[in-house]
Amino acid sequence: MSSIVLLSSGLDSAVAFKMALDEWGAELALTFDYGQRAADKEVECARRICERYGVRHEAIELPWLEDVTRTSLVYRGEQVPTLTEAELDREARARETAHAVWVPNRNGTFINIAGCFADAHDIEYVVCGFNAEEGATFPDNRPEFVEAINRSLYYSTENHAKVMAPVIDLDKAGIIKKGVSIGAPLDLSWSCYYSGERPCGKCESCVRRARAFKRAGVPDPALVIK
Repeated sequence: MSSIVLLSSGLDSAVAFKMALDEWGAELALTFDYGQRAADKEVECARRICERYGVRHEAIELPWLEDVTRTSLVYRGEQVPTLTEAELDREARARETAHAVWVPNRNGTFINIAGCFADAHDIEYVVCGFNAEEGATFPDNRPEFVEAINRSLYYSTENHAKVMAPVIDLDKAGIIKKGVSIGAPLDLSWSCYYSGERPCGKCESCVRRARAFKRAGVPDPALVIK
């Protein structure tokens, strides 16, 4: 058995990557550049993760996806959401910020591209970092989405490639605990919506990450000044 991992270099995909490597082996990791503000840093960190474990890495550019969206992750005319920790679990606010960072059919597009590689190279699994915390507001992080897209892949790939989402039942703190227990590359992960030498610490993704490490009771190794 083997797998292709969708590796954005965020906490979820970094831990899913290590779980896939340990369980099935990983032949390839894909990182997508669709014009997002953090693209350069995501590609850099994903490449470093793959170099550490000897896994082939490819960065795939999707400029047309940038052209069809006005998400704040891409469109500089929109403000990236910033939240306080107290706002993270407020349903109305969560729906508002989810809409602000929504990229049209992003996960569906990424999985189908990975499915092409999986089918061409007879690789059984496409591994994603879908998780319960993001699944609360993003429908393409939920088990129902995985079930649906696997039905599609059964017909669209000759080898019947299948999506695996090993952290789909975990929140961010649970993902960190799992990552620590298996030696996942948390120190190389990048969650910030921006590229830079260090995370901004203010965007929603940074605030979620900080809360998760606090709840997990461990320091964030990516913030250690070396």
